[in-house]
Amino acid sequence: MSHIALYRAWRPQTFQDMVGQRHIIQTLQNSIREQRVSHAYLFNGPRGTGKTSAAKILAKAVNCERGPAEEPCNECDACIGITAGHIMDVIEIDAASNRGIDEIRDIRDKVRYAPSEVRFKVYIIDEVHMLTAEAFNALLKTLEEPPGHVIFILATTEPHKLPATIISRCQRFDFRQVSLEEQTEHLLKICTEEGIQADEDAIAYIARLSEGGMRDAISLLEQVSAFAGGSITLEAAVDVTGGMAADHFYSLAEAVKDRNVAAVMPLVENLMQAGKSADKCMENLIYYFRDLLVLKLAPQGGAVTERVVDPERFRQMADSFSSERLFAMIDTLNRYQVELKHASQPQTLFEVALMKLCTLSEDQAAGGTSSNSAAASAAPAEVNLLRQQIEALERKLEQAMQNGLAASANPASAESSARQPAARSNAVRSSFGGSSGGIARSAVKLDAYLAAAGSPEFNQYRMKWNDVLQGVKEAKITVHAWLKDGEPVAAANDSILVGFKNTMHRETTEKQANRDIIEKVMQSVLGSPIRLVTVMLKDWQAAAAGASTQQTETLQLEPESAEVSQAANRPVWVEEAVKLFGEDLVVVKDND
Repeated sequence: MSHIALYRAWRPQTFQDMVGQRHIIQTLQNSIREQRVSHAYLFNGPRGTGKTSAAKILAKAVNCERGPAEEPCNECDACIGITAGHIMDVIEIDAASNRGIDEIRDIRDKVRYAPSEVRFKVYIIDEVHMLTAEAFNALLKTLEEPPGHVIFILATTEPHKLPATIISRCQRFDFRQVSLEEQTEHLLKICTEEGIQADEDAIAYIARLSEGGMRDAISLLEQVSAFAGGSITLEAAVDVTGGMAADHFYSLAEAVKDRNVAAVMPLVENLMQAGKSADKCMENLIYYFRDLLVLKLAPQGGAVTERVVDPERFRQMADSFSSERLFAMIDTLNRYQVELKHASQPQTLFEVALMKLCTLSEDQAAGGTSSNSAAASAAPAEVNLLRQQIEALERKLEQAMQNGLAASANPASAESSARQPAARSNAVRSSFGGSSGGIARSAVKLDAYLAAAGSPEFNQYRMKWNDVLQGVKEAKITVHAWLKDGEPVAAANDSILVGFKNTMHRETTEKQANRDIIEKVMQSVLGSPIRLVTVMLKDWQAAAAGASTQQTETLQLEPESAEVSQAANRPVWVEEAVKLFGEDLVVVKDND
């Protein structure tokens, strides 16, 4: 029997013939019995699940001369004519080849005419998602105000491509994949009726390959039947479909388990010589290892592939692999499967994938399953480590500053500090607090920045500051960790003033290597050479609020005035008092 004859012989002619769609059939039959047939239906689901067949059966049921009936009689002229395609009032349209607005306009013009041969005029539009946007708009008008004698049945495998306005005007039915048990039962029924001898494991294998599509299962059944001469065996089914027999699976898995690359190569060569395609072998091998993993993790689940003839040997193979290694092997095969679709040498890539499985160590297997998550969390982990180090350094710095202030209260310490003007000459001291011999960094006078605060130029820089931070992060994430503590507060003289809340962050940013990275990124983002100038945020806020000029940050180089010279000769504890209260409030009296 030819493929067309077998398919036609077993194509559903009544609702009862439909396989695996009971919920849909019951709903349609109830609506026919209660005479509540809708004006528009949307049938969606995977290929080969009976969408078009159900549409034709519905068309026969509502137009049957003995009905409308829950089941068409398939004996009256209307049923026979619809089945043969002779009734002009039941129009089947392929939207893939008739997708333009002109075809839909033709439907809209003819839909208002009453049917001439049967009770209802039925339009079955297959693959409706292929219509253009203009065609959908034209169809929408008809669905909004349909004549009472018209029924639209839209069928599609991709309902997400339909406009919501179309879907909302239809009764939607979701056709599901036919279960493996239902497919197997129906295929065995076909074999019995057609006088075909078939092994149950072969039928189960065919059902598995059809991926829930009854039409594909019937096509595969006839193909295998023609090859096997009326007696279907598992070996014949595997040969015809290009799959791998159980022994091939076992041999490859055995070689991978033993990490025997020398045994893998001739096995692959034999498969290719037997006409097996590399992509099909890869797909079947993924299924095989998946079933090994399921059996290992859920031994009571019964989810063992029907391709396995010897379950005991299959169970032993599952016990010889760790679950971590199986996870890693499936992940590896999946990556190579994607590359295989575009490979010019698929056999070579398949061999490389198997060699990769053989050389996969247990440590790599354990780390492979979490490689993506580890990569995703690498940057945050590094930042957290830096943050912990910063906090530790800040505690040490605070302790050192306290010890330094305590020591500066000692006259001997003050005298010692006075003997080292050169060591302090390059130090920048903050106006509020800080050690007397601070860390060297660039100088800044805030007058120019205070005058330019809020300028249009600065506002442009401020809007692009996030881009600067992102560029620094891409250049070096550790520098970004320090710089993000600061915020731009002003711009003047081709420089940006950045205020920091934390002293350690500021001082680390001021290091020459870090400064070079930041200024290079700023030049790239802002479009011109820009210098980086830093200040403590509290000092900037005090200066902006009108604090005294002594509260701004200055660079003490060589003394150029009597005031500077006098300040350099004062005891350290006097300098600290001036910093805290200002020159106007501090009066030094000589007890002598």
